[in-house]
Amino acid sequence: MPFQKNDPNIKKGGRVGPNVSTKKMKEAFAMLVEDNLENMTLWLADIAADDPAKAMDLVIKLSERFVPALARTELTARDGDDIFKSLQFGFGPPIDSTERLLEDSDYNDETDEE
Repeated sequence: MPFQKNDPNIKKGGRVGPNVSTKKMKEAFAMLVEDNLENMTLWLADIAADDPAKAMDLVIKLSERFVPALARTELTARDGDDIFKSLQFGFGPPIDSTERLLEDSDYNDETDEE
């Protein structure tokens, strides 16, 4: 018998939260880490004495369990092009231009009068 449209017996919300066993495993792992923080510091120091890169790699792998990774975000212009493609900065005339040299000489004349 096929599903009937708008059947009140069909759940449409999907899973509301994480699986109970997954949640328990995450809590147990968090407790294990919390209970062994002092030991982990010693273990990392021992590993770092021989191979600092390996110790750092272990810290990063462990942190991935508790700190969410940042999502990569791309900025694009309205047309989908690279936003920095047409970016221009205007800081005045080039430093060696006649206009800049005149400005600098006017500034020096004013400071000499004081």
